[in-house]
Amino acid sequence: MLRSRRTQRAGRVRTTRRVRRTAAAAAAVAVAGSLFAAAQPAGADSTGRGHGHGHGHGHGHGHGRTVDVQLLSFNDFHGNLEPPQGSSGRVTELQPDGSAEEIAAGGVEYLATSLRDAREGHRYSVTAAAGDLVGASPLISGLFHDEPTVEAMNGLGLDVAGVGNHEFDEGRAELQRLADGGCHPEDGCYTDGRTYEGAAFPYLAANVTDEKTGEPVLDPVYVWKKRGVKIGFIGVTLEGTPDIVSAEGVRGLAFHDEIETLDRYAKQLRRQGVESIVALVHEGGYPADSAGGAYNYDCDSPAPGAGISGPVAEIAQGTTASVDAFVTGHTHQPYACTIPDPEGRPRSVTSASSFGRLYTETTLTYDRRSGDIVRTATRLPHAANHVVHRDQPKAPDMTALIEEWNALAEPVAAEPIGHVSGDVPRGGTESPLGDLIADGQLAHARTLDAGAQLALMNPGGIRADLTYAASGAEGDGVVTYGEGFTVQPFSNTVNLTSLTGEQLLQVLREQVSGANEDSPKILQPSAGLTYTLDLTKSGADRVVAGSVRLDGQPLDPAATYRVAVNSFLAGGGDGFPTLAEGTDPLVGGDDLAALADYLTANSSADSPLAPPAADRITVVE
Repeated sequence: MLRSRRTQRAGRVRTTRRVRRTAAAAAAVAVAGSLFAAAQPAGADSTGRGHGHGHGHGHGHGHGRTVDVQLLSFNDFHGNLEPPQGSSGRVTELQPDGSAEEIAAGGVEYLATSLRDAREGHRYSVTAAAGDLVGASPLISGLFHDEPTVEAMNGLGLDVAGVGNHEFDEGRAELQRLADGGCHPEDGCYTDGRTYEGAAFPYLAANVTDEKTGEPVLDPVYVWKKRGVKIGFIGVTLEGTPDIVSAEGVRGLAFHDEIETLDRYAKQLRRQGVESIVALVHEGGYPADSAGGAYNYDCDSPAPGAGISGPVAEIAQGTTASVDAFVTGHTHQPYACTIPDPEGRPRSVTSASSFGRLYTETTLTYDRRSGDIVRTATRLPHAANHVVHRDQPKAPDMTALIEEWNALAEPVAAEPIGHVSGDVPRGGTESPLGDLIADGQLAHARTLDAGAQLALMNPGGIRADLTYAASGAEGDGVVTYGEGFTVQPFSNTVNLTSLTGEQLLQVLREQVSGANEDSPKILQPSAGLTYTLDLTKSGADRVVAGSVRLDGQPLDPAATYRVAVNSFLAGGGDGFPTLAEGTDPLVGGDDLAALADYLTANSSADSPLAPPAADRITVVE
C-alpha cells in the first residue's frame, strides 16, 4: 500500500501538519492498517471572499452539543497554476434578473487566497479534493511531472485528496513518487540543492487494488481529527478508469465498483468509532439542460437532486446512508445538490467545476454526543459553490512558486519544434492551422491504433496563429515549444473513439444545428475527409450528406470509423453530444505534444512545412 512519507516539510505550517499526521497515523495503523488521523488548524467564511465570520447556529465556536465543521473542496485542478485562458478560465453566473454573466476565474494565486479567506472565523475547517489534481496539465506543471502542483496543494493547505483517472496517467510507480517525493527516475531533480518532497496530504483510492495481492495500492481512508471532532474520508475513482487511461498507466491494477467500495469502508470506519463520513468520488454528473452551465443554478428544483443526472446520481442514491456527504468530480461540471440517501435523509453532492475556478463550501453539523453529522428534514446539509475571483489579492507564496517554475520552464519554451514557410492562420470556416493540428492528431492517433482513420479539431481550442516572423531570438520560420503552447494551451489529450458512419454524419451536422445552429462551430478535418458545406441552407441541411467522403470513398452509414478528437470534444463539448456516444475509447497523449511531434517529423530548416491549403471543406455561400 502506498503511504506518504513522514519526512519533515520546509516551512512551519507544513512541518506541523506532517508531524501530527505521522503520530496519528502510527496510532491508527495499530488499530486498523488503513486508517489515518491528523489535525490541522483552519477557519472559513461563507462567501469565499473574506466578508463573513461563520454561519449556522454559532456551533463553529465549539459551544453546546453540536459544532459546524466547514468542508472546503474542489476537483479536477489539472495543474492549472496560472489562470486558465479562454472559456477554460471563465464561469457562468446566473443573475437575479435571469440573465447570465461570464466571470474570469481561477489561478492558484487566487484559489489560495479564497480558501484562506474562507477559513477565517471557523475553528473547524477541513479542505479536500476529489481527484485529477494533476494530469493533462499546462506547461508549467506538466513539464515537471506535476511536482509544482503538488507543492502548491501543500502550500494552500489541502488536507486530503482522492485520486482521479489522470493520477494514473504515468503509472503506479510515478503516482507513488508524486505522493512520497524524490527525484524523477529519468529526469532527475529539477532544482539545485532541493529534492522534491512529495505530498503533505494523503492520496486515497479505496477501489484500486493490486491485481495479484488484492490489497489497496493507496490508503483507502483518512480520519481528520480536531478537538474531539472526527470525520472520515473515503476516496474512490471511477470504476471505468482503465477505459480512459493508457494500458501502461493501469497495468497490474484492478478498479472496483464505487458503491460497493464506499459501503465496505463506511462499515470499517464505523467499526473504528468514526460516524461522520465524507466520500471523495472521482465520478460526476451533468446539470439539467436548463442550467446553461451556470455554477449557481438551483440543483434541487423542482425536487432534491432533480437538476443533476449521470453516474453520480446513481452512486449517491445507492450508497449506504452512513456516508454523510459526497465531493465529486470528473465531468468538470458545477453543482451543489441535495440527494436523499437510501433511507430518505438528505445529503449534499457537490462538484466545483474544474481548473480551480470554483471551490465548494459545505457546512457539516457535527453532533458531539453521537459523533455523526446531523441530517434531518428540518436541518438540511448546506453547500454552495463560490467563484475564485481574479479581483482579489494574489497569494504571495503562490506567486513565488509560479515564478520559480516558470524560470525553469523558459529554456524549454524556447526549444524549436519545427519550421514553417509562412504564416499559418487560424481564421475562417476552415483554417490552415486547424488542418495542421488535425493532421498532427491523426498521426499521433495512429501510433496508438494503426486503424485510426480521421481526426477532428474544434476551432475554439486554437488560441493563436502560428506566425512566420520570429517572436524572440529563434529566427523567422522557427516554431518554438512556447509558440505551440500559445496555440494549444488547454492540455487536452488526443482521444480515440469508434463511430458509425451515421454517427459521423450526425457529428458533422451538429456543427451547424442544435446548439451550434445560430453560431456554427466547424470542426477542422484531417487530410482525407472532404465534404460540401452549403451555407445557403439552414440547420443540419447545410451539410450535404452525399458529399462526405473519406480518402475518396463515400461515407458508409453502417461502417465503423476510428476517429481522433481531443478530450474536450470526446466528452461532447462545444455542442457535439454524438461524439460522447462513441465506443472503444482510448486516451492518448497531450495534444500539444502531438502537434510538436508532427512538426518535428515533417519539417526542417531546409524544408519548412508549407501551410495547408484549407481546401478539405467546399463552402457554398
